[in-house]
Amino acid sequence: MCNNCKTKPVYKLNSGEQLCKNCFFKYFEKKVRKTIRVHKLIEKKDEIAVAVSGGKDSLTVLDLLSNIYKENKNIKIKALMIDEGIDGYRDECITPTKEFCKERNISLEIVSYKKEFGFNLDQVVEGRKPCSVCGVLRRNLLNTYAKKLKVKKLATGHNLDDEAQTIIMNQFRKNIEASARLGPMNGIEDHEGFVRRIKPLYFMSEKEIMTYAFLKSLTRNFKECPYNKESYRNQVREMLNNFEELYPGTKYSIVSSFMEILPALQKQEKKGKIKSCIKCQEPSSQDVCQKCTVLDQLKFSQ
Repeated sequence: MCNNCKTKPVYKLNSGEQLCKNCFFKYFEKKVRKTIRVHKLIEKKDEIAVAVSGGKDSLTVLDLLSNIYKENKNIKIKALMIDEGIDGYRDECITPTKEFCKERNISLEIVSYKKEFGFNLDQVVEGRKPCSVCGVLRRNLLNTYAKKLKVKKLATGHNLDDEAQTIIMNQFRKNIEASARLGPMNGIEDHEGFVRRIKPLYFMSEKEIMTYAFLKSLTRNFKECPYNKESYRNQVREMLNNFEELYPGTKYSIVSSFMEILPALQKQEKKGKIKSCIKCQEPSSQDVCQKCTVLDQLKFSQ
């Protein structure tokens, strides 16, 4: 029985508390609202683009933000989708995402690798690590088009599981600089070349989001990118899932303990390192940005 209203439960929290459908919705939405409020993710008169993939995480963010701020005329929500050109995956997400946005009267911008770079991801990943190529190009397009849309923030569907994985990956790679940019709002400070990224689902587990999206009928697509299995992240994910099964609350402990040291990391990290890429003039920590480096490598090997 639900601990709150004594009706049939649909979800059991790590604490052991059982919740019915309506109480689970209240729990979920209250926690997301608290994350937005406590970490000041959204401010007055913000225009926000939600990076949508058509999956459970991004559509949950889009649905929540559009509902939370639908009566607030000072805050505008848009959607931005990147079509990498992954056959049998991305193409199956585009139509339902268009329908989703149309039903909610949300403007949707779709940007493709083919149009921007002259190739689909499927055409260039043979013999390479797909996520290394895709991650760089995708981040670049999201930032470039967020600026073109003139939004103040870019909301992503990153969740507790994603962040725990990234924290551990950065530790394994001794990448303190990257860790300092993590948190519910990415980056250490504002920079005119970057649109700040916010993560409203930062403290929500993947399991909670999947349950919420399913019960809300937000998406029928629970497929993962076919290239994900080949990634370093996937190995870390499996490791953490095993720990979580044996020791429930492991992922939350990783993220919450990291949040305690994050201010010290940000203070330690030197500022003023941002340059302009000598090729495309986009902001970069190096003379040539990662996007141009990847594109040069692809051009050289073709």
